Amino acid sequence: MSPTAAPAIDGAVVETPPRPPTPVHNFGTLAVHAGSPHDAATGAVIESISLSTTFAQTAVGKPVGDYEYSRSANPNRTNFETAVAALEHARYALAFSSGSATTATILQSLAAGSHVISVSDVYGGTHRYFTQVAKAHGVKVTFTPEIEVDVSEHITDQTRLIWIETPSNPTLRLVDIRAVVSVAHKHGVLVVVDNTFLSPYVQNPLDLGADIVVHSVTKYINGHSDVVMGVAAFNSPELKDRLGFLQNAIGAVPSAFDSWLAHRGLKTLHLRAREASRNAAAVAAALEASPNVISVNYPGLDSHPHRHIALKQHRDGMGGGMLSFRIRGGHDAAERFCQQTRIFTLAESLGGVESLVELPSSMTHAGIPRDQREAVGVFDDLVRVSCGVEDAEDLKNDVLRAVEKAVELSKNGVKGQ
Repeated sequence: MSPTAAPAIDGAVVETPPRPPTPVHNFGTLAVHAGSPHDAATGAVIESISLSTTFAQTAVGKPVGDYEYSRSANPNRTNFETAVAALEHARYALAFSSGSATTATILQSLAAGSHVISVSDVYGGTHRYFTQVAKAHGVKVTFTPEIEVDVSEHITDQTRLIWIETPSNPTLRLVDIRAVVSVAHKHGVLVVVDNTFLSPYVQNPLDLGADIVVHSVTKYINGHSDVVMGVAAFNSPELKDRLGFLQNAIGAVPSAFDSWLAHRGLKTLHLRAREASRNAAAVAAALEASPNVISVNYPGLDSHPHRHIALKQHRDGMGGGMLSFRIRGGHDAAERFCQQTRIFTLAESLGGVESLVELPSSMTHAGIPRDQREAVGVFDDLVRVSCGVEDAEDLKNDVLRAVEKAVELSKNGVKGQ
């Protein structure tokens, strides 16, 4: 295989394909300007929304420009994909109608009989797809809680993909991406990293050797809780052809308006991600000091068991905007906490400008059997927190007051809220 050959899902030795040239500009400048050409006709600095489903052709098979039909390609989607590729240091990016559609398309690219290795504590929707849908088209998935330790033991002749979340959802465990890649590529196995929890601002998995990076755009990239989308970015021309074909054939693509909104949100990603990370660090430290809290999972804390990985993989060692913690008083106290907060909203999802809390065991991860959940640390008293961009002092005061009240009510056996 030549140095420029793309990685294949066929068991061949995997070599990293050429990366795009090193960007001339830094992240913030790229976020604002990548994929954002001024309109040639009017000079508009913000792109218009191209709602047309079809595009005129000057002759049979000869469209006026680059577009024929909006399921196959749309100007707003193209611009958004260009921007994401720039921020993830990728040659290509493909947008989908949701993060789950992105996962499904990548898994659909595998032949029947293929084997996938995944970290155990993944997003509930990813776990659901792996266990209930992938097997329907003959793809087997093995879960492991210590992927750096035992990944080589799980690789077989049929293994085609390794799936990583780092940080994981919702226990915020980190995975050393380079360590896994070094083993995977020797066996011709591709590595996919779900980078949703950190965003391209905090971590760039392709720079660490990963083959595909995926995001639920719904979260940090869009950042305003008003779009459901997904995206995958990579450097391999073969993956571009394979996944691009499926993107069009399956048709799980975002609308032009959603692409426009997500692109608008992306322009402030660096500002939002920095502030969310600062806020989460403040909240995590406050919770860790509380006698009403059993433990805190946050990669920005020195107490985190994988803090050394964060310092190596994350921009400036940032912890990101997500954390989780176990509250004293069990499930009852955890549920009461979610009802007691005044600034944090009880809701699923994450990565928006507003702060959210949720109870994974009863909400996002309720579909995972209890023994499997608890094996990876998702206990009934675990609360997941998404810090937005509000004032850090207000967020700290809100969680500490809610924790104290929830534990007190639970101790006293008070019914209701």
